[in-house]
Amino acid sequence: MVVAMITRARAPLRLGLAGGGTDLSPYCDEFGGAVLNCTIDRFAYAFIADRDDGKVAFLAHDLGRRETLDLAEVNSASLALHRGVYQRICRMFNGGHPLPLTITSTVDVPAGSGLGSSSALVVAMVDALRVHLDLPLGQNDVAHLAFEIERIDLGLSGGKQDQYAAAFGGINFIEFLADDRVVVNPLRVPSRYVNELETSLVICFSGQSRESAAIIDQQTAGMTSHLSATVDALHELKADAIEMKRAIFQGHVQEIGRILSRSWIAKKATARGVTNSHIDGIYDLAMRNGALGGKVSGAGGGGFMMFVVRPDDRLGLLGALNESACKASPVKFMHEGCETWQIAQ
Repeated sequence: MVVAMITRARAPLRLGLAGGGTDLSPYCDEFGGAVLNCTIDRFAYAFIADRDDGKVAFLAHDLGRRETLDLAEVNSASLALHRGVYQRICRMFNGGHPLPLTITSTVDVPAGSGLGSSSALVVAMVDALRVHLDLPLGQNDVAHLAFEIERIDLGLSGGKQDQYAAAFGGINFIEFLADDRVVVNPLRVPSRYVNELETSLVICFSGQSRESAAIIDQQTAGMTSHLSATVDALHELKADAIEMKRAIFQGHVQEIGRILSRSWIAKKATARGVTNSHIDGIYDLAMRNGALGGKVSGAGGGGFMMFVVRPDDRLGLLGALNESACKASPVKFMHEGCETWQIAQ
């Protein structure tokens, strides 16, 4: 008797500590990009199950959305990420023939969080299908395929760091080079420094989800036209990624905070809409209550913010942020990338 299996995957979300934006083309193609990020205990999940009714179903529980379609109607699916992953996998590994499957997803944070949740979800779906269909894909293949699905197949604006962070996990210094080359350098940081940084971090949801495409398109236009304000700011962000790596290896939390705030200034120079009065207010409140530095995670405009604070002062910062109606919390690093497993249906 053949036992039907459900395949489940979870991919971690990330905090972009430094260098975000330098993973965008054409900057990384011309100058080379560098990003330092870390994955955290927030996840995107994907579940895959076979169907026996000749249909395909896409479900996004966190969005309250479900669609069940005949196999010939997949092009009309409105859940774009599910559709994009499904169609690419069928095209590459099943001769373009559709497969009767149910693909279910859920994400721990709201859309537009700035934590790379969309890309982590694509990685989770690709990796779940890799295991479910026994596909010949390695870790780097999963990340690159997820990037191509988002940026090429679906035409969604963005860079490359999120897919590689979700696939590899941990604290990474990632280099983005010409000809689509990506080098992931895992940082083997002494555990006492990792623990100190983790105990010094606070993340805070601004209460505003944002659509990053407009900001990213402005940044890309500035790069393409070699607008000095944009290019100079990106050079600064790349330099900060290198400085952040050094500070993390040395366990200098105060220096990490200083680099975060310096990067925030540079980030705001890359495009309009990176910040607004609400975000500025949260930043100022955090700095008045012990933060050593901070910035928005991701492209900006909303989503999550991150702050570094002396461990003894963290509780006070959390209290001040939560009293102001922000949702602030500690965060834990995840040292594994996307994890996938199967259970009997």
